[in-house]
Amino acid sequence: MARQQSAVVVGGSTGIGLAVSKALAARGETVYVTSRDKARADEAARQIGACAKGLAVDLSDPAEIGAQLSEVGPVDHLVIAAIERDENAVKSYDVTRAIRIVTLKLVGYTEVIHALVSRFTPNASIVLFGGQARARPYPGSTCVTTINGGVSAMIGTLATELAPIRVNAIHPGIVGDSAAWSGKTEVTERTAARTPTGRLVTLEDCAGAVVFLLDNRGVNGVNLAVDGGWTLL
Repeated sequence: MARQQSAVVVGGSTGIGLAVSKALAARGETVYVTSRDKARADEAARQIGACAKGLAVDLSDPAEIGAQLSEVGPVDHLVIAAIERDENAVKSYDVTRAIRIVTLKLVGYTEVIHALVSRFTPNASIVLFGGQARARPYPGSTCVTTINGGVSAMIGTLATELAPIRVNAIHPGIVGDSAAWSGKTEVTERTAARTPTGRLVTLEDCAGAVVFLLDNRGVNGVNLAVDGGWTLL
């Protein structure tokens, strides 16, 4: 009997991460879903079903990540979807917040991979989350734009170092049905109107893109924009 595939979804308790966790579980994978808060991770695992387990993992404290992932076995799929939204304008720069978000997304992402590297299966694949602030900056986005650009660059060196393990990244635009954009009608309607598809991307769109990147063995070192063509206009 073939071994059941397993996935780790860091930041899998809400938003796109939760949608990805559900999609992977629905096709029979064992899913470790993480959140900074153990209770939230456990609740997400309960929603996903018996094949899911919640873990507390805090990317802003990289020294603890290895211990927090110690019970994870072989890993076929790793998705690092954890993000922290931040507006930090240069004129009112908050160094503490800047260090936290850079640590979370660049050092924390890399340390998760380091902690799990000996447990990746031969055909394992990894998807990291950036965002389209890398291509469409806005006032206060210096930190977010910079770290998403960093994610874009990371996948090349990671794919090279970890070969034959594949490493790709997804960069969502405004996700219209996510909690982060709930109630921001003026922005979402304006964005949809200038998007070639005439609609904002959805959680389902993003989860489908992640699954594609995990599965397609011909795709490696790719930064995939999922924004309906928003940045074209």
